[in-house]
Amino acid sequence: MMIAMALEEYKRKRRFEETPEPAGQVEKKSAHRFVVQKHDATRLHYDFRLEMEGVLKSWAVPKGPSLDPADKRLAMQVEDHPVSYFDFEGIIPENNYGAGTVMVWDVGTWQPLSPVAVEGKYVPGTDAEAVAMLAKGDLKFRLKGKKLDGDFALVKMKGRRPGSKGTEWLLIKKHDQYAVEGYDIDEYDESVLSKRSLAEIAGDAGSAEWRSRPAGGRGKLKAAWLADAVAKLDQKKAEEKKLGEKKNGKRPPAKKKQKN
Repeated sequence: MMIAMALEEYKRKRRFEETPEPAGQVEKKSAHRFVVQKHDATRLHYDFRLEMEGVLKSWAVPKGPSLDPADKRLAMQVEDHPVSYFDFEGIIPENNYGAGTVMVWDVGTWQPLSPVAVEGKYVPGTDAEAVAMLAKGDLKFRLKGKKLDGDFALVKMKGRRPGSKGTEWLLIKKHDQYAVEGYDIDEYDESVLSKRSLAEIAGDAGSAEWRSRPAGGRGKLKAAWLADAVAKLDQKKAEEKKLGEKKNGKRPPAKKKQKN
């Protein structure tokens, strides 16, 4: 059985004598909930969390989840969070770990899917199968949320590039009746809890504030690897696009000559 990250890493990064953030504990039961929190920190990203093994298994998704099966979203696995983190929405003040605005972008329930398809279709699985799939690096599940619906998969990337921490996964939407071609996550900037936009939450002085470790500590390192991962992904896509244009005989537009 996979050894869970539990909450040791989460607690290590925070000074609870200075923060109202919940220290939390590993719950005895999991309610099969999921939450997506839109987080405008050093760089905007979405935190995708599945309630599993008494904690929230968490991934930082730079471009956010998508309902388009053509999108393979980079998802960086981060430390487990306590279940009590589930509905946090508000502002993490400057000079704190993860400083920025947090919105509860989506909530709902999730169901593990069996790794063995029946007549070409995925069928409900067990918690034991989910734990085994997560350990293997290929977790299939079904979401029922306010914005996200249908079958998804989290697939761990096997290629280890220089500097890789081995935490890179891909969040992929499966083909089903909930798939949306050309899905644009930027069209949905509203909290499912308060109906506020990210800007409205940021401008609300009454929003909850959680204080954690100063950003000059470990928080800055986390933002660095996230930004680096996004930059590498963008560079790779640009190179693939350029290569595709060459194969199709397309040439980049000529630069205009400057007049003296």
